[in-house]
Amino acid sequence: MTMTITHQRKFMIWMLLTIVWMGFIFYKSSQSYSEQDLRPAFASYIEAETLQKYIPHISFTYDNQRVSWEEPYDFVEFFIRKAAHVVSFGLLCFLSIKTLLATSLRRGTAILFGGFFSFLYACSDEWHQSFVIGRTGHIEDVWVDSIGIVLIVLFFAWRTFAQQKSS
Repeated sequence: MTMTITHQRKFMIWMLLTIVWMGFIFYKSSQSYSEQDLRPAFASYIEAETLQKYIPHISFTYDNQRVSWEEPYDFVEFFIRKAAHVVSFGLLCFLSIKTLLATSLRRGTAILFGGFFSFLYACSDEWHQSFVIGRTGHIEDVWVDSIGIVLIVLFFAWRTFAQQKSS
């Protein structure tokens, strides 16, 4: 299977955007947890007792650590961080697929390769974090990243199916 670039300008733009986004992910993963800590900002805007009134009263374990409404700043930050994982890797997948669609690859192949590439980058991102002081790499976070990847792959697959059905 050979791949040629069929739309040079589109390919270059999407490739540049993909590389820039990968660099941004790498940069954020290189920061220590304390550099990204959102809890002090929350504390300056809303009191813990007030925040507790508006969050669901649930507790659970994630990566052997307790996440609980009883620590409201930690609780909210947890969900913001996980949402950032989903969005970051969903966007990487989107950009990767758009890059590959500017080549001679079949649409389905481009979608699968874009998703697989994004998954591999998610794995390498967590591995990279294991070397950063104050950070840890977690396989659970790869699964969270994969939510964004799968959503984008399904979106492109759905669009492909809808386009084929209408023609």
